[in-house]
Amino acid sequence: MTRTPQPASTRPTVLFVCKSNRGKSQMAEALLRHAAGDAVEVYSAGTQPALGKSPNAEAVAALAEIGADMSGGTAAAVDHDVMRRANRVVVLGTAARLDPVDGMGAGIDVWDTDEPSERGIEGAERMALIRDDIDARVRRLWAELNDQATGSAD
Repeated sequence: MTRTPQPASTRPTVLFVCKSNRGKSQMAEALLRHAAGDAVEVYSAGTQPALGKSPNAEAVAALAEIGADMSGGTAAAVDHDVMRRANRVVVLGTAARLDPVDGMGAGIDVWDTDEPSERGIEGAERMALIRDDIDARVRRLWAELNDQATGSAD
């Protein structure tokens, strides 16, 4: 996808949230950075974060396979100021619950992401399926944000 550099003040802001902030939300953050570069201000957080813990090693490896990097992340809690600034707030999976905060300009989207473990799929195969599901959704989101920023129509 074409990257459209924008001044920091006009860049869209996206917050991805999951329960622990060690897997799905950090994957989404890294995948959006991979697709959009610095054209989007992107964050991830957890509703019950494993504060200070590194990302899930299998998730890191799955992203590295496609050239994205989340290895430097650490789990963080949801920041209400980021929620208020965000153009998009996306909860990944059904385990996390997130209520809106006063002053939010965006609604909260929920991506019911694939969970292959429910079908007995584990390990690297599981993480690759999760990565591919999230990557497809992130690319659609980036295309939409890019179209809005450039005034393009579908």
